[in-house]
Amino acid sequence: MSILIHNCTAVTVDAANTVIPNAFVAVEGARISYVGADRPQGSFDQEIDGRGGLLLPGLVNAHTHVPMTLMRGYGDGHDLQDWLNNYIFPVEARLDGRAVRAGTALALAEMIASGTTCIADMYYFCDEIAQEVAAAGISANLSRSITVFTPDFDFATYPSCVEARELTGRWHNYNDGQIRMDASIHAEYTSFAAPSLWRELAAYAREAGLGMHIHISETQSEHRDCLERHGKTPVQLMDEYGVWDVRAIAAHCVWTTPEDWAIMAAKGVAAVHNPVSNLKLGSDIAPVPAMLRAGVTVALGTDGVSSNNSHDMFEDMKLAAILHNGAQCDPLALLPADALRMATADGARALGRKTGQIVPGYQADLILVDSSHLNLIPCHDPVSNLVYAAHGSDVAMNMARGKVIYRDGEFFTIDIERVKREVADYAVPRLFPAE
Repeated sequence: MSILIHNCTAVTVDAANTVIPNAFVAVEGARISYVGADRPQGSFDQEIDGRGGLLLPGLVNAHTHVPMTLMRGYGDGHDLQDWLNNYIFPVEARLDGRAVRAGTALALAEMIASGTTCIADMYYFCDEIAQEVAAAGISANLSRSITVFTPDFDFATYPSCVEARELTGRWHNYNDGQIRMDASIHAEYTSFAAPSLWRELAAYAREAGLGMHIHISETQSEHRDCLERHGKTPVQLMDEYGVWDVRAIAAHCVWTTPEDWAIMAAKGVAAVHNPVSNLKLGSDIAPVPAMLRAGVTVALGTDGVSSNNSHDMFEDMKLAAILHNGAQCDPLALLPADALRMATADGARALGRKTGQIVPGYQADLILVDSSHLNLIPCHDPVSNLVYAAHGSDVAMNMARGKVIYRDGEFFTIDIERVKREVADYAVPRLFPAE
């Protein structure tokens, strides 16, 4: 199908950060075929009037735990370890496939309505997550998170490792790459009992052509304890075990060091900044400007809703853009264009995907922001408005892989009323039974 989008300002996030007023963007199938100020020749199956809005690449949420949407607002007011061990883990033990599907569908609907077109998710119940993603129409790098709490470990037979390999066979490159599987070590602190996991999973990822997704140095105690156990930081330790020998994303990186950044830059490891989650849990502020100066690719993520309370990437973009300026007393520490690139082009780069830019040949993941909303008037600088003033609720259209999946409040791939009923009538009572 061919589609022409017109009467909009295209914020391309290309290498030159080009902004095109009165733009025309043509889509053929799942790819962008033309971008410019002149109407392309030929006819189109469909024309979409941008109504004077801002067209930008779909947002890439590079670190999520989508079923945890069911725990929105639960266990607030605790640090990471207390929150995990005394609140989240006990609730997660009650999950089943039906509840996961409900939570995933709710999360995907929230993301789609607020402009996300691609995610990197780390969790379990991956078959159920993949089924919901496939139906919703966005793209996803999914990974079965692996934890090991006993030295009695055999990679060939350990259940979650077996499951991860089976998931790769079922889902990797599903629907021309809509879904890709990555390997996932949950973290050093949830697997140090069996270090062989790190080497063997890394070797498997290399052989299968998968990326890696891992939590790294999220808290001071995690970073310190790893140093005490191994004499190395988490980044340095994983490098020793070959974990960074594949495309990899390292979530959080709050307590990483200049020595860590040198390894990450050399190995192409992308850091995923989760500013809202890190501040809410009191984990501190990731050194994003310093990582960027060191040559590290930095993407943006919301983390799970249970530690953020929202999947609105515009919130994380704004916070990322202002947080480091305030912390460093430097209004130039991170510019709006930097934050937008983290949420689009650099997120796509981190996930190994050709999206995140409005450029011919790139995947047609496009969102339209309604610039007639009061919070976006006037518009002296489209990028500044998108980062500092826009909200997810300003998204008027979401096109994923060349198909419009949401427009003006209507979902075309998700039965949102059914999802709400499943969450209210089944998932929440199962996870939080009445005392």
